[in-house]
Amino acid sequence: MNQTREDIRNIAIIAHVDHGKTTLVDELLKQSGTFRENQEVAERVMDSNDIEKERGITILSKNTAIHYKDTKINIIDTPGHADFGGEVERVLKMVNGVILVVDAFEGAMPQTKFVLRKALELDLPVIVCINKIDRPEARPDEVIDEVLELFIDLDASDEQLDCPFVFASAKSGVACLDLNETPENMEPLFETILEYIPGPTGDPEAPTQMLISTIDYNEYVGRIGVGKIDQGTIKVNQDVVLVNEHDSSKFQKVKISKLYEFEGLNRVEVNEASCGSIVAISGIADLHIGDTICSPEKPEPIPFQKITEPTMSMDFVVNNSPLAGQEGKFVTSRHLRDRLFKELNTDVSLRVEETESADCYKVSGRGELHLSVLIENMRREGYEFAVSKAEVLYKYDERNKKLEPMERAVIDVPEEFAGSVIEKLSHRKGELQGMAPNADGYTRLEFLIPSRGLIGYRGEFMTDTKGNGVINTVFEEYGPFKGEIQYRKTGSLIAFESGETITYGLFNAQERGTLFVGPGEKVYGGMIVGQCAKAEDIEVNVCKTKHLTNTRSSGSDEALKLTPPRILSLEQALEYIDTDEYLEITPEHLRIRKKILDPTMRMRAKRAEMAKNKAEN
Repeated sequence: MNQTREDIRNIAIIAHVDHGKTTLVDELLKQSGTFRENQEVAERVMDSNDIEKERGITILSKNTAIHYKDTKINIIDTPGHADFGGEVERVLKMVNGVILVVDAFEGAMPQTKFVLRKALELDLPVIVCINKIDRPEARPDEVIDEVLELFIDLDASDEQLDCPFVFASAKSGVACLDLNETPENMEPLFETILEYIPGPTGDPEAPTQMLISTIDYNEYVGRIGVGKIDQGTIKVNQDVVLVNEHDSSKFQKVKISKLYEFEGLNRVEVNEASCGSIVAISGIADLHIGDTICSPEKPEPIPFQKITEPTMSMDFVVNNSPLAGQEGKFVTSRHLRDRLFKELNTDVSLRVEETESADCYKVSGRGELHLSVLIENMRREGYEFAVSKAEVLYKYDERNKKLEPMERAVIDVPEEFAGSVIEKLSHRKGELQGMAPNADGYTRLEFLIPSRGLIGYRGEFMTDTKGNGVINTVFEEYGPFKGEIQYRKTGSLIAFESGETITYGLFNAQERGTLFVGPGEKVYGGMIVGQCAKAEDIEVNVCKTKHLTNTRSSGSDEALKLTPPRILSLEQALEYIDTDEYLEITPEHLRIRKKILDPTMRMRAKRAEMAKNKAEN
């Protein structure tokens, strides 16, 4: 017999990136008494990984639980970036309602639409939290209209349209239900959750059934599966079977060795848990997202939506440059393979495929950011490897026509830069869908553009808008192939020989373009040391020394003035490289190089490719 548990609420916090989800969770934790009065608490305590802290973004969904009055509220903080959308899709299966956080100035953004669509499809009740109402330029009344329009666009039902609005400043830790009130604390939000989000329902007497929605990984206990118990109860030492809706051959008998519930930021061991609870299970080696844990007498899998497919891929290659193996701890193809396959334990949106070469793996993800976070993590762990330029994954329809992934890009730029942004994106096969003036002299542009067209564009966009533009993208659909796009209009400056860079050689080379290296750096033949001012590759000798004569001393070198080199970040380097280049990644350095280091072989390969293209056309 189905019962509703009034002592539990399961909610997810969803929003566009940077609208304040994680800060909101911080305040809910603080005001529910999760921390001691005098406890030191880091800002955005839920962003636990270093990259999340540095970039101020959430990458992995996190579980936490708080107590308010007599109710336990399980909260899941989800990522806002489209690249980590796979995380959002599956955690919504665990909850009975969502809090949609919207910035009181920015309003509804592309990712707001993406996460809201997922929630409405699952028929979840929504509480709208208009956050950052204390921003000087906040416009909460207009944002309410924008959000309601978004609900209507997404065909929300009448019940979903009749959702409560809460106005908050997560940073100050206050919320209210009416803009004319003076907010004091988060109580109005807590009360709205209890009133509007239903408790989980299920039959505690029925056979056990629980869907694994998230996998965590820990070196000591291996895989930890997190999910909500749909039916029955789960006990430690219980015999269960694993089944999966998308894999009918899966039927595995296992034992529950450890069971945890969430309390604050910790996992607490429990002996049993009943339906409606969100729990973590460890001790099952072959546990995957989408598996259902059931009683052996009634093994029925719970339906689970397929995770959205990756749209972009890169080759991860063993580093074979002349400087290979000098800085990394893990450098062999076995190290690289083990690390990439280990990532599949926790990241469902990633694909890793072996290629014909034992030293190369094809890694596919949801976008450049998704792949760059993996690269940065591996680099910090001491791995040394090289990656190729990101390329999109094509599909073919039944008539064998080529289809490519399309993105919807929403861009806010100061009015005077709108023209150059439109021109650049048109060259990259973007179609302008809408253009509207915003407050404060900004213009909002909406484009439909191939994912290829956005590769390498963000750096250029920041330069074109003098750092004042904001670009947000979300995957739309696969559409017809739009034709060739030229990525880079400039060539590269290539080091002519191996050695250490010398001021004299660099001074002569800098007339040809912008350098990426300074004096005293190790380089090798075929390594890219700068960007050429023309559309051709030029070899330069940056290790060249000045010949001494009777009348010139070696000290006269000091008068040479060098322009400071342009130091590329990981993202900029990934955007810069071309299809015939690799980015060499070590814990200490990022170096760009040609795939073929030998100049003669490089020329031959280029001629062969030109002849092949000519024959095809």
